[in-house]
Amino acid sequence: MCKFFPGAVLSLSAACVSSQSLAAGDQVVLQTPNQIVAAAPASDWVRIAPDDLLVMDLAPGANGKPRRVVIQLISEPFSQGWTGNIRKLAAARWYDGISVVRVQDNYVVQWGDPDGEVPGKAKPLPDGLQSMTEAEYEADASIANDPALKQKIKALEDLAAVMSQVSDMTPAEVLHGRDPYALVTGFEAGLPVASDGARIWPTHCYGSVGVGRNISPDTGTGAELYAVIGHAPRQLDRNIAVVGRVIAGIEHLSSLPRGTGELGFYETPAERTAILAVRMGKDVSDLPAYEYLSTASQSFAVYMDKRANRKDDFYIQPADGVDICNVPVPIRVAKRVGT
Repeated sequence: MCKFFPGAVLSLSAACVSSQSLAAGDQVVLQTPNQIVAAAPASDWVRIAPDDLLVMDLAPGANGKPRRVVIQLISEPFSQGWTGNIRKLAAARWYDGISVVRVQDNYVVQWGDPDGEVPGKAKPLPDGLQSMTEAEYEADASIANDPALKQKIKALEDLAAVMSQVSDMTPAEVLHGRDPYALVTGFEAGLPVASDGARIWPTHCYGSVGVGRNISPDTGTGAELYAVIGHAPRQLDRNIAVVGRVIAGIEHLSSLPRGTGELGFYETPAERTAILAVRMGKDVSDLPAYEYLSTASQSFAVYMDKRANRKDDFYIQPADGVDICNVPVPIRVAKRVGT
């Protein structure tokens, strides 16, 4: 039985039909999210452009094996000033030779210039970097293209119009608790986002990459970045720029030794992990092609429903709901023709 849940699509009746039709067509009952992803047709996958990938090579681990982290930069209209700076920094080879300077357990891994706060020792930034305002942490909700997300935003507008005629309460007051941080959540161009009906913003989930900054009104340049390696710190949403997500190699960040200093910063240079090189994907010859499961596809709707309502040989009681950060968008290395 399919059940509906807050914080995702408004109606999953189509997903129920899809689950049944997929099972009927393949003569296999798709019980788990992984089975649904594996059965998704090639047309439901979206190729990620190499120019939207940031490839970071860390110094080899203790076993001598290379450690590569691949980051997908967020698409327009979100955080474009920062991602533009990141592209310039990578092109200038500015990131080469900096270090992982902070690893805070159940929170973030942060990298940047270890001497960035030391006058006279900070690594000079390249010319032409933009400065952004705090207003750019969000975008107007009208930019939403994902059908499910647009439907929820429209429903929120309709609800506000009805409520204004019968109650002094606002939709925010009534719907508070569906998601502690936003009235609606969904996906846009394959990444998790949230909205209050007027504005829309990317969320901090596991693997999200953001821009380190100082005290407001500073918004950071993109020279200092972090990746979430713990429980989703959604309180950071709209307070820091989200510029992408790790799509490969997160284990090389999450397994690093935790810093012993305040906020997980390393206290000595010997504790840091060196970053050998950071390049855009188009400049890395041995980089495979990556794809994500389209969040507007029927396969994704079935997958999301199963994340919320799983009942199989292991799961006894369906949760009847799912948090936006507990629906990781599937990523895969693109299949070669003929395989």
